[in-house]
Amino acid sequence: MPDLTLWGLFIVASAVLLLTPGPAVLYIIARSVEQGRAAGLVSVLGIHLGTIVHITAAAVGLSALVMSSALAFSVVKYLGAAYLIWIGIRTFMAKDLDPEAPALPAEPLRRIFRDGFVVNLFNPKTAIFFLAFLPQFVDPSRGNVHWQILILGFTFMGLGMISDGIFALIAGAAGEFFRGDRRFQRLKRWFASSSFVGLGITAALATHK
Repeated sequence: MPDLTLWGLFIVASAVLLLTPGPAVLYIIARSVEQGRAAGLVSVLGIHLGTIVHITAAAVGLSALVMSSALAFSVVKYLGAAYLIWIGIRTFMAKDLDPEAPALPAEPLRRIFRDGFVVNLFNPKTAIFFLAFLPQFVDPSRGNVHWQILILGFTFMGLGMISDGIFALIAGAAGEFFRGDRRFQRLKRWFASSSFVGLGITAALATHK
């Protein structure tokens, strides 16, 4: 177990960080506005399944291996960037819905879940974050460091699911309110596609620090 004082400080620091919108939050908001609260919440689940991979990697030292290899870092970085940009282009190229036509089926939730998982899995900044952030709250004198990192990591994930879920509900409610507005339909598509492409460019420009 981590030191309880350090654990409390970790929870406070994590809450502050999670309330600062980052790539994952922007992805969730874009999905929620585009397709509603259910899609946003499914995105949250997908993203945090990817978080489990990063937490486990940090605990066993795989994140350190990725960060120490320029080639491995570049592969992860550009795969993630390409995937984000592809999602943005796919969203932007979608046709406008005819308001008089029957509603088209929404994008399957399993695809939204998959996209959220892949977006977070191939985000190198997530690996860097856990590699740099979690060890600051680990006390080697209290025993197995790997278990301490796992506990801290899953604490962060639990807090993240709560905060991201709130973002999804708020953004989804706003999307439902304006869903009948044709101009808003175009605006939200532009917002979603721009968000995905912007996140992809941000990932591509991430530096190895």
